[in-house]
Amino acid sequence: MSLYDGKKVILIGDRDGIPAPAMQECLKNTTAEVVFASTECFV
Repeated sequence: MSLYDGKKVILIGDRDGIPAPAMQECLKNTTAEVVFASTECFV
């Protein structure tokens, strides 16, 4: 059982850090529902 099981998740990634698709890949083994995922450039 994971901390994210059954949760709805919003992922905001950083272009120079960890992008949203990488975070989304890490949550594949949970039952978390990714409702929004975006990678932004924070300058």
